[in-house]
Amino acid sequence: MPSLSSFSLFKSLTTEQDKRYSSRCLLKSISANELVIDFEDPSDDLFLIISGTVRVILRISTGREVILGEFSDGEFFGELSAVDGEPRSANVTAMVNAKLLRMPRSVFLEILRDAPDVALDLMQSMSHLIREQNTRLAEHTFLAAKYRLYSELLRLSRPRKGHADQRSITPPPIQQSLAERIGCRREVVSREIAKLERENVVERTRGALILADVRALNARLSEGWNAGSD
Repeated sequence: MPSLSSFSLFKSLTTEQDKRYSSRCLLKSISANELVIDFEDPSDDLFLIISGTVRVILRISTGREVILGEFSDGEFFGELSAVDGEPRSANVTAMVNAKLLRMPRSVFLEILRDAPDVALDLMQSMSHLIREQNTRLAEHTFLAAKYRLYSELLRLSRPRKGHADQRSITPPPIQQSLAERIGCRREVVSREIAKLERENVVERTRGALILADVRALNARLSEGWNAGSD
């Protein structure tokens, strides 16, 4: 059984606490594309990712799906229902074969009462999640699709080694996935990325999408916010 303290959320557990609570968790293997939890599912366990990647998706009333995020090794999901006992608020599906540690809600709540530092780390994680979702809500409310794309590219990117003024997304994002992340059609993403390439704002390589002119991309995003506030 993996040690709970190997996960960042539970790093503050003592050795004795780790052994006591780890023994009450269950290992679970998930196949690629397998549904882990579904929207409005009454389950309330917390899941810790030993290996693999899962995607969190929200289905909106029009039938479209919006990707809320992806989680991988060392991260966790399902904390909302584990805290309040309410049905699941989103769908979680494995993107690749994954190994999970399933923690019953009763164990999770016991840890929160027994280990205040874990509770504090959880609150900080949930605060970050709320801030991120507030940003996305504002983008969907005030920004046109192309500006939401600019923001998502910047959000997904990381500094490019050896190129101080550039950022990269590795591996390069699938256009359909980008469309689902920002709530628009794939054709909109395809058209806008092609335009950014022609204008040398982004570049494609075999292993990455390069944000070659980050300053220009940020300037365009600012234009979108200014237009949205008019």
